[in-house]
Amino acid sequence: MPSDTSRTRQGGDAGKAAAAVGTAAVLWFIMFSPWTAPHINFWAAMSCSAVILTASAVIFSPGILKTARMKASDFLLGAGIAAVLWTVFWAGDKISSAVFGFARPQVELIYGIKGNTSPWLLSALLLLLIGPAEELFWRGYVQKTLSGIWNPDKGAAATLALYSLVHVPSGNFMLVAAAFTAGLVWGLIYRFFPERLWAIVISHALWDAAVFVWFPI
Repeated sequence: MPSDTSRTRQGGDAGKAAAAVGTAAVLWFIMFSPWTAPHINFWAAMSCSAVILTASAVIFSPGILKTARMKASDFLLGAGIAAVLWTVFWAGDKISSAVFGFARPQVELIYGIKGNTSPWLLSALLLLLIGPAEELFWRGYVQKTLSGIWNPDKGAAATLALYSLVHVPSGNFMLVAAAFTAGLVWGLIYRFFPERLWAIVISHALWDAAVFVWFPI
């Protein structure tokens, strides 16, 4: 049985994780809900959110940046994961568009978020800030913490559910499905290969830029 000290530590970790995830949920609600999204600059809000998520992960888990060392192979692995994910989403778009009449219009709404923002600026934000921040937070902090409180399988499942649910306020089924699919891939990789966190970070950053700016589906 866990000691009192262990239970106290786990309780503290759970409280911090709940506060961090709650903050992420509020930020995603503001960015995506139809009541708030029209009144803000999405990319400014997303950039601020990325900074807040990264700060939360580093403050609540000070050793997060030291738990996995970046290797040269992480760049190749990350690029490979991003390429596979892009292919999965390309095929998924064709299938969903053929089966569901609402699918393609909802995808176009997601791309509409780009507005008139410079593709160079979007690429930089997605590659250097937004993509890395999401993985450091959701996999590097939330999944790692929940896995320590429960076990790796429950931690991965809970993180996937939370990552998907924060996108629900958008009311866009395709966006939630995209978050679930990509989150499932990144979560499973982290579940079995936590030492490859940087490969996952790189894959998220590259996939974001590829699917949203470089090679839109």
